[in-house]
Amino acid sequence: MSGDIRPVLELAGIRKQFAGVDALRDVQLRLYPGEIHALMGQNGAGKSTLIKVLTGALPSGGGSMRLDGQAIHPASPLEAQKLGISTVYQEVNLCPNLSVAENVFAGRYPRRGAAEGFRIDWAAVNRRARELLARIGLDIDVARLLSSYPVAVQQMVAIARALGVSSKVLILDEPTSSLDDDEVRKLFEVLRKLRGEGLAIVFVTHFLNQVYAVSDRITVLRNGTWVGEWRAADLGPQALIAAMLGRELAAQSGRAAALPPFDIAAPALLEAQGLGQAGLLQPIDLLVRAGEIVGLAGLLGAGRTELARLLFGLEAPDRGQLRIDGEVASFASPADAIRHGLALCPEERKTDGIVAELSVRENIALALQARLGARRFLSRAEQTALAERFVEALGIKTASVETPIGLLSGGNQQKAMIARWLATEPRLLILDEPTRGIDVGAKQEIMAQILRLAKGGMAVLFISSEMSEVVRVAHRIVVLRDRSKVGELPAGSSEDEVCELIAATHE
Repeated sequence: MSGDIRPVLELAGIRKQFAGVDALRDVQLRLYPGEIHALMGQNGAGKSTLIKVLTGALPSGGGSMRLDGQAIHPASPLEAQKLGISTVYQEVNLCPNLSVAENVFAGRYPRRGAAEGFRIDWAAVNRRARELLARIGLDIDVARLLSSYPVAVQQMVAIARALGVSSKVLILDEPTSSLDDDEVRKLFEVLRKLRGEGLAIVFVTHFLNQVYAVSDRITVLRNGTWVGEWRAADLGPQALIAAMLGRELAAQSGRAAALPPFDIAAPALLEAQGLGQAGLLQPIDLLVRAGEIVGLAGLLGAGRTELARLLFGLEAPDRGQLRIDGEVASFASPADAIRHGLALCPEERKTDGIVAELSVRENIALALQARLGARRFLSRAEQTALAERFVEALGIKTASVETPIGLLSGGNQQKAMIARWLATEPRLLILDEPTRGIDVGAKQEIMAQILRLAKGGMAVLFISSEMSEVVRVAHRIVVLRDRSKVGELPAGSSEDEVCELIAATHE
């Protein structure tokens, strides 16, 4: 921006700690009127924390915030709204059981005078709601329940509500995650219109193509620190990925080594043909053979976890088909996937994996007990023998198999989750970010275990945002971007080659 234009919003030296650990360190952000500014970073980069500090949901631990040159200290989201800073979150935070108009003005209904008891002026509510929606090009019946409209319309209503408080700054946190391509284009038309009216917009997304489709400038955060600020036209996709990952895209020697052999001519254990779900994942082809480690690479939001959920029956595909051993398979639930020999270690072990209050023994036995069903209960002695076998085999550090798993370190919890699924003797093990949040030593142990499993004939689908891990253990690398498969790479490919494929522009 030219030097004679003052930022409408300026953050400098923002800090925030949780339990003594830095979540934000000396972070800055400059936002100008009439611009769309992309805020980029991997999971844990600090984007959400920065937004919460800016909107008063969290107190700042230091630094300054200025709006129109004046220092601000919002103590709550309501105070931030009154200042002119509004946020629309990924999950539409409205009331589906109220009308569109009621949602637009909930908590600030226009009222009539004292003589009428300050009653809500419903005619004014509906009229002004129509006016706000017209501002963003939406012509709908504002008296209808919000729940009667699709998610894309609800997202627009949330934006209209944000604009109803005379916003100077509009923050959009992953607004396109539930929208299809046509709905995204319509949203971008609205954002460009609002930009033309002088509104300053912060746009948080994981989709690279959307960044370059609509953003004027980009700020990148990494591990709670400010990396830099660029004009979108001056920062290509490869450079953006490098800034987010914290590495230079130079030739590297991080190549796969000592991979166990497998029969490349063997028939597919699992084959997905055009598998996808509207709004979740574009149709994808995937093939995995016994003894093969297939790496699934891509940035956060690329569709890796979504694909794992479709394969494991946690989501139902609405296109394509899945084959197991050449036979068409349809999974109504994860139980069906388990019966076919699949296992999934989820990304979020704290919420989707461990049961913190239960013992190591109970956690390891859970999946096998589920597979056996209600008619075949594992005895306490059987559970203990099973748990002790895997504690020894995987090197799980615990005082006893009766220790609550919540007391173990992150790395040992992760190994216990792998043990849980190995106990079911799966043919295909899906590992979604198995090394996230654990120490280096535990990472090395888990990576070595993956290689041992493949050597024993197990198929592994290995999902990781750590490119070095993917190129190290994969016989083949499937690369995703923006919920689509963009290509495959063989064993021995470098991190650069993976990143270049992610950054490549769609034809």
